[in-house]
Amino acid sequence: MNQPLAYVHPGAKIAKNVVIEPFTTIHNNVVIGEGTWIGSNVTIMEGARIGKNCNIFPGSVIAATPQDLKFEGEETTAEIGDNTTIRECVTINRGTVDRMKTKIGNNCLIMAYSHIAHDCIVGDHCIFSNNSTLAGHINVGDYVVLAGMTAVHQFCSIGNHAFVTGGSLVRKDVPPYVKGAREPLSYVGINSVGLRRRGFSSEKIREIQNIYRILYQRNYNNTQAIEIIEAEMEATPERDEILQFIRDSQRGIMKGYFNAG
Repeated sequence: MNQPLAYVHPGAKIAKNVVIEPFTTIHNNVVIGEGTWIGSNVTIMEGARIGKNCNIFPGSVIAATPQDLKFEGEETTAEIGDNTTIRECVTINRGTVDRMKTKIGNNCLIMAYSHIAHDCIVGDHCIFSNNSTLAGHINVGDYVVLAGMTAVHQFCSIGNHAFVTGGSLVRKDVPPYVKGAREPLSYVGINSVGLRRRGFSSEKIREIQNIYRILYQRNYNNTQAIEIIEAEMEATPERDEILQFIRDSQRGIMKGYFNAG
């Protein structure tokens, strides 16, 4: 249902049961899936790909050109998965030649005034609280929670099920299953509350805790810790995921709180 006071470019592909409220502008080369609601005063620009049953609140701008001086007008996209909610005044820029897309997964909640820059890849079931800011080229796993006013440096990665406390500056990679807090951002434990809510057993949580005790609390360097974890800990998907994340880290992982300086 398109309101007469909304503008929808004839080249946009809009599912029949999408609701578009007044004073919204939808540009050419946009795709919006079934059941999605677009609030008033939203701007959806070229390259937007929005899934089914999404809610996009007033003031949001989706698929604006990247804030990157290297951008040369290449045809790129900003992709939003199904059942994702974008709250007021969120800005999501489309990709550059690096990845050709910015992508947000399914079942995410991106709260008011958050910014997701070009070439970010965000997983499923993520929650970004108000004023969360992602610079370019960032990878975020599934079930990641960023508390309010978190700012993430470009090219960082945040692993699955991680939690970052409010007001944090994320300059290093945040491994899976952990909590990051303090300044500079440091390991302060695993995200046990989030893991329990998602059905992780007590045994699995203890396994993850034991891995991070070796990594963060026994004064080993990362190479030594990885060797000990592989030698002493049974191979499981979670163990291997953690070790692979550390090996793949380009910026280095955040430190433990006792040696963050």
